[in-house]
Amino acid sequence: MNIILWILQALLGLAFIAAGYNHGFNIEKARTQMQWMTAVPDNLLRFIGVSEILGGLGLVLPAVTGILPQLTAWAATGLSLIMILAALFHLRRGEYPAIVINLVLLALAAFVAYGRFVLVPL
Repeated sequence: MNIILWILQALLGLAFIAAGYNHGFNIEKARTQMQWMTAVPDNLLRFIGVSEILGGLGLVLPAVTGILPQLTAWAATGLSLIMILAALFHLRRGEYPAIVINLVLLALAAFVAYGRFVLVPL
């Protein structure tokens, strides 16, 4: 189980770092690809992007370095919350394909949180 959690942490970390970069620092280019971004102010997009980047780093760095490794589970919990809020946002806008992605990422992040809090704590 520990190996599965490590793999999920690494993959989710990369996914959230990439998404965070697009949401927070590549706004103009990302707006041409994601229509929902036109409905969100730039400062909020930057906040979301930085939060996703920090969450992605938090999935891996504390566990790898051994410095406050319990933060890994909290990072997964925070990313789960971000995905819940994102799914609600897309539901309100009727963007159902985006909700599927949010729910998949939510399930994976929640599994990592549960795994690191209960199954195989660090």
